[in-house]
Amino acid sequence: MKRPDVRTYRAPLRHRFRKILSTGRAYLILSLCSTVVFVMLGLAGMLQKTYAVSPVQSMKGFAAALSGRFFESLLGMELPHMSADPGTSPFEAGRMASFLVRFLTDLNPDDPKSLLALEMPGMSPDRSILLRPGLGGGDEAPADEGPTVVEEALPELPTTSPTEDTAEPSASPDEAEPSPSAPGPQEPAAEGDKVVFIYHSHNRESWLPELNTDTADPNDSKINITLVGKRLQQQLESRGIGAAHSSKDYPTTVKSYNWNRSYQYSLQTVRQAMTDNKHLRFFFDIHRDSQKRGKTTATIGGVDYAQVYFIIGHKNPNWQKNEEFASQIQERLEKKYPGLSRGIWGKTAANGNGEYNQSLAPDSVLIEIGGVDNTLEECYRTADALAEAIADLYWENQDAQKVNGTVATKPDRGAAGTKTGD
Repeated sequence: MKRPDVRTYRAPLRHRFRKILSTGRAYLILSLCSTVVFVMLGLAGMLQKTYAVSPVQSMKGFAAALSGRFFESLLGMELPHMSADPGTSPFEAGRMASFLVRFLTDLNPDDPKSLLALEMPGMSPDRSILLRPGLGGGDEAPADEGPTVVEEALPELPTTSPTEDTAEPSASPDEAEPSPSAPGPQEPAAEGDKVVFIYHSHNRESWLPELNTDTADPNDSKINITLVGKRLQQQLESRGIGAAHSSKDYPTTVKSYNWNRSYQYSLQTVRQAMTDNKHLRFFFDIHRDSQKRGKTTATIGGVDYAQVYFIIGHKNPNWQKNEEFASQIQERLEKKYPGLSRGIWGKTAANGNGEYNQSLAPDSVLIEIGGVDNTLEECYRTADALAEAIADLYWENQDAQKVNGTVATKPDRGAAGTKTGD
């Protein structure tokens, strides 16, 4: 009987072995490539977090720029019961092309004027990026408009020494904007210490119903946003939180006043306040927005409130800390007053200040309360609601920082915790 040739068995085995080696090599190469990709993504994320100085350059700013329909379509791919109208899919070629053009060039194909805005100084709107939406709607940025008539060359009045209610500049208002600096260590605040400072860069912003006028941007020397700041201070004090308020009227106390330099004037006010009181921690620049009533009013429990915007300056290299501070306030505000906030917005210096004195302290934020058509009473209600949210945040932090009784204890607020302003 003829014996089988061993080589006839070795050939298939050799072929299988080579096939296994080829497959293993391909798997190894793919694994290495995947590892390299993930490592590069991680390094890129670390570099972005380190060097990105603007919300526009962050994934948060990118995600906020995408429409809700885009995310709904993504969810619809995974959830079979989530129906969507195929005729309005954001993945249509035209929509995707429009998005890519806007993302890469800042040119809006649906708005030819944007091409002129890119080439002609002064035509580009103040670029705002939605960082965190609010339950009250976050589809439109707050409007920055100056007064209809800018007051200049008004007589300079004698200045007074700083008091609890008025902080005066100690240097020339021409001084440059603040350079970034990390706050130094703070001593624990004792009961009675001032820890909140409230001021107004545009202190004469007022409201049409209160002045009974039809000007585009109402301003008044007496009935203005400083009344709302004072209300906020009083409500914080009633909750056991030391607060100081500046009602300084820059048009009458600054020689050759220029509205465009408002934040340079208020910068000196903040610096003087920080010098006078080492315990100051929270800083609020309170403004009134320029939009109409339909975009600045919320009805909560059958009562009208002036809605709020939180503004974060892009020019501040540490804007993430200020944004986190604003987020903590918004989170607590919307638990009790859903719909009161219209979101947290990052703003560039395209047509504005872009820094808002926020590099002086991480717990600093600009807050727009209401618009030109709101009433003072509605703004008071919102100030009361803000005081509740700020007080909750403050006492939560105090409870977490208590060490052998070195920080102030939370007082019995009593009726101070109830809603007021009606």
